[in-house]
Amino acid sequence: MLKDRLTNPVFFMVKFLEKLSPAVKGTGLAFLATLGMANVYVFSKAALLEVNFFQFQFYWFSFALLWNGIYIISTGLIRKIPQLERKSRIDLMIIGTLELLAALTLFIAILLSENPAIVSFLSNATPIFVTLMGIRFLGERFNTIEAIGILLTVGGVVMITYTRNMTLEQFFENGNGWILLSSLFLSSSIVYAKKNIKKLHPSILTINRVIFLFLFGLIAVLIRQENLLVPKSAVFNMIAGSVLGPFLTGLAQYSALKFIEASRTMIIQATRGLFVLIGSMIYLSLIPTYLQVAGGIITIVGVIIMSFGKIKKKTGPPKNPVKTSN
Repeated sequence: MLKDRLTNPVFFMVKFLEKLSPAVKGTGLAFLATLGMANVYVFSKAALLEVNFFQFQFYWFSFALLWNGIYIISTGLIRKIPQLERKSRIDLMIIGTLELLAALTLFIAILLSENPAIVSFLSNATPIFVTLMGIRFLGERFNTIEAIGILLTVGGVVMITYTRNMTLEQFFENGNGWILLSSLFLSSSIVYAKKNIKKLHPSILTINRVIFLFLFGLIAVLIRQENLLVPKSAVFNMIAGSVLGPFLTGLAQYSALKFIEASRTMIIQATRGLFVLIGSMIYLSLIPTYLQVAGGIITIVGVIIMSFGKIKKKTGPPKNPVKTSN
């Protein structure tokens, strides 16, 4: 038995991870989620160039359900699902619905946008919504540093989306409106999930999201009688993306919240746009405009400043708190 352990690399990996501090574990998981999500933007855009939206939804989340199902069965976590309290099941329904709306609007934005890097930069508006929801529903306040970060992020979003004489219809037609809606739904999910993260295992939250999205895709293809014969290249992109996104990113993101604050994960995840930008240039040969890149970098800086403001607020009372009315 001892000999088997000494020659088992998994045993050494587990022991190594146990020695890491919660901050290091959380940071590593948040960075892993960032890399995974960055690849989602690239692989999903590549797949959507070859298949329609409903074919994509069905295959993407069929594969995601397979990966997550294998994981929770092999780890024995599936036995925890029947043991959930009634309130926890209601929480899963609410989180699943919000995640469904967030994912649908995200992929609509990726489908309509010329470059997935722009969608990723605009998704940096999510921390703004998280902060504002904390003020509205939790009675929180934000300090001067957070206010500066919010203003910078908003300024970056304006730079990315600015087009002279753009109508509201055009704002949604190019994907910009949809990604902001996605950020709103995702922010609601993050706030709700964070509140219940101690009762719900990250794997259960992850597969709950996947089940909601798979059922939507299944119902849609049945109603529309979609042809499920798709190019092999699209299948490859959807397999790769579903491993990195609905499985790896979801699990790593929820797990990170167990070790570090959401504000610290925001700092790391704010850099996602740069990875998407590089991936889009290499894999899709897509290059955004200088104004869009500048706006994207400003949103990253804004989120980082905003997140540092949150961290400072937790380590001590702000000197110049900015009060807001509910």
